[in-house]
Amino acid sequence: MWVTRSTFWALGLTMTAVFASPVEKRARGPWMAINSDFPDPSFVQDAEGAWYAFSTNGNGKRIQVARSDDFNTWTLLDIEALPTLAGWETEIDHWAPDVIRRNDGYYVMYYSGEAKEMVRHHCVGVAVSRDRDPRGPYVPNEMPLSCRLDQGGSIDPAGFLDKDGSRYVVFKVDGNSIGHGGDCNNGVPPLVSTPILLQKVGDDGFTPIGDAVQILDRDDTDGPLVEAPNLILHGDTYFLFYSTHCFTDPKYDVRWATSKSITGPYVKTGQKLFQTGDYGLTSPGGGTVCGCGDRMLFHGFCEPNKRCTYAANLAINGDQVTLL
Repeated sequence: MWVTRSTFWALGLTMTAVFASPVEKRARGPWMAINSDFPDPSFVQDAEGAWYAFSTNGNGKRIQVARSDDFNTWTLLDIEALPTLAGWETEIDHWAPDVIRRNDGYYVMYYSGEAKEMVRHHCVGVAVSRDRDPRGPYVPNEMPLSCRLDQGGSIDPAGFLDKDGSRYVVFKVDGNSIGHGGDCNNGVPPLVSTPILLQKVGDDGFTPIGDAVQILDRDDTDGPLVEAPNLILHGDTYFLFYSTHCFTDPKYDVRWATSKSITGPYVKTGQKLFQTGDYGLTSPGGGTVCGCGDRMLFHGFCEPNKRCTYAANLAINGDQVTLL
């Protein structure tokens, strides 16, 4: 999810209208949910049970939105979820949005935006729905949740509600954006750290409580980075899903680590939920898993320069995650 992604979207940004082509669920394995350039998908369920997915900029929108009644077939909506911007961000590169529903019925969107202070590097922004409608529009806060520009920036946020009602946001410190070149700008030694941080926030979903803590980082098995964190609690175990390697690399995948405490330590299982070649997928990653632990959305290249969104059903048993 480094800056080179913008070149992959040049074609998508010139399109005036694109609609999803629902595909029937396969008998086994993932199925294509949105046949359009819809990378880094996340999703939320509204009070009536409908599902809404959100995606990185593309198809002429800063933040894309899709809807489904059953999680199987999805329709890409012709709306802009983030029509206005905060003063700190530029017009380009709005990446990896994630939306949560607060206790008061309003929705909070976390996203990555390019910082005017240091272009080509990013901060985690926050926007709140104007009404109790997950489609938005969302109004951005004037202050970002995290920047850490001296470490490369902050990207890939995802919200989490713990069993005691506490709220958190996980995100990646984008160290590879200040790397030394090569794969995702971090393939040339010395490789830069790309840690995943956990920030506790207030009931509003965005006021920081204390300092962020590191819960994961890359190692040699991950290639140049770890990114796209997504945290859920299943039983008494915290599952941190994440992607490894560069999003343009066939080695891009989804893995998970587990912990008995929200602040860690998180132990990498070393297992890949799926990888290139499985079920005909190419560079699958950027996944978001439902808090219920039984379904997910992720992206993969369906054509050159086009990352479609796929859906899958999951089963969790102990610390093992199985694709159904």
